[in-house]
Amino acid sequence: MVKRKLKGPFDLPSLPPNINYGELVEHVARAHTALARLDEMMKHMGNNLSHLESTFFTREAVLSSKIEGTQVTLEDVLKEEAIDGNKTAEDSERERDMMEVFNYRRALRRGLKMIDEGESLAENNIKRLHHILLQSKRGRNRAPGEFRKDQVYIAPEGTPMEEARYIPPAAKDIPNLYSNFDRYLNVPESERDALVQIAVAHYQFEAIHPFKDGNGRIGRLLIPLFLYKRKIIAHPLIYISKYFEENRRDYYDLLADVSYEDNWTAWIRFFLHGLCEQANEATELGRAIIGLRDEYRSHLSDFHSTYAFSLLDKIFERPYFTPALIRKESNIKNRQTLLTLIDKFVDAKILRDLTPDKKRNKLYEFHPLTSLLAARKINTKKKS
Repeated sequence: MVKRKLKGPFDLPSLPPNINYGELVEHVARAHTALARLDEMMKHMGNNLSHLESTFFTREAVLSSKIEGTQVTLEDVLKEEAIDGNKTAEDSERERDMMEVFNYRRALRRGLKMIDEGESLAENNIKRLHHILLQSKRGRNRAPGEFRKDQVYIAPEGTPMEEARYIPPAAKDIPNLYSNFDRYLNVPESERDALVQIAVAHYQFEAIHPFKDGNGRIGRLLIPLFLYKRKIIAHPLIYISKYFEENRRDYYDLLADVSYEDNWTAWIRFFLHGLCEQANEATELGRAIIGLRDEYRSHLSDFHSTYAFSLLDKIFERPYFTPALIRKESNIKNRQTLLTLIDKFVDAKILRDLTPDKKRNKLYEFHPLTSLLAARKINTKKKS
């Protein structure tokens, strides 16, 4: 099919498509291997995963929201929560960006709870997640939890529809298209391979563009939820948004190539490579975190405090914190005991005092962990 501009809403074919698996065998195998390696590493982490889930969820929320134009960083969000919880106002652009990140994380957690309770990724549940996602000043008037009733189009702001990069199907066609998508996504037999299935499903969801706003974020949210639901990963700690963000131009171009040229192979290869890359990165990050935790735990007896292990566990969950926050969330109830232990952690260079001039309302950073989370590449080699 020759690439062309759409003169009206796209006539989107229903699923399943005709996939040439012969061109995908190697890519499918590599992605499954990378995901299996990640799953094994996560099982090795055991209960320690619970201390990291919140930070991983926040990292994905930041990166997925960044694709939509938000400007806040992981550091911004973690600091905001340490100081004010997630009860941010929405009076400034930064605060509105922050709320979108918080809502994405709430939707992710709600989706995981649905799956743990035995529910599927059916239409009504996706609408519930969309409703959570759009609970903000920006989203409240964008029909949260409802399919769009109007025609929309994809183009830079101010561009007329006739010059749009893509015009999704008409609103009247959404119920039938989504019903077909719903069956494809939730029936394992829909596709020979589950990773190909979610690659196809991601394209189809974005092509239907069922909601007035938030389609990109919901579409990306479905990927880890699907992998978790299908038990490809035992813990939902792989997110592909970082790969999509770093390869944003290719991401949009390859989605368009499916629409205009029926080029499924190039898109699925790109998607599988992203899964592979992010699984490998998450594995390296997990191993580095395990090494960091083991290194510090081996020295905690030097602190002569029965609470040292509790504080260490909590700062893996809260790498930015105030003493009031840690005291509230940990079992260290005595304020002076906590402050003394924090001072020992600072002296040992485990913690960094970000407010040295303050006597009260101090903010601390678990810098060894935040530097790992911020790194593009993780070095897991042991020090000589």
